[in-house]
Amino acid sequence: MGKKIIIKVDSKTLEATLNETKTSDFFYSKLPLKLTMDRWGGEYYGDCGIDGVNSDKTKVEMEPGELAIWPQGMALCIFFDKTPASVDDKPRAISSVFPIGKVEGDFSFLKNMGHSIKVSIDKVE
Repeated sequence: MGKKIIIKVDSKTLEATLNETKTSDFFYSKLPLKLTMDRWGGEYYGDCGIDGVNSDKTKVEMEPGELAIWPQGMALCIFFDKTPASVDDKPRAISSVFPIGKVEGDFSFLKNMGHSIKVSIDKVE
């Protein structure tokens, strides 16, 4: 079972489970983090200082609620809806990302957030 994290956005809290990859383990080891995240369509991304682990698999076709590390921007990405790169109703990254986990529960409020959000991310002990 993956490690659990909490992502706080304003007064809202998202819970997520990380997958079993080296990149997600490295991300987990850097917690707690405070990030400013910018919006790109149905994705928020923010510099977390991590660019992924080359042995992990990457992809561009994402699912709503997925978390990933975007190596070019050294950024955490939260996908929640279509992005400008989407070819259908699913989110699509601008370039290959390292999937690290998935948000559990309702994250629909992200659609109503502004261009820039401040988040804090911590381990669930």
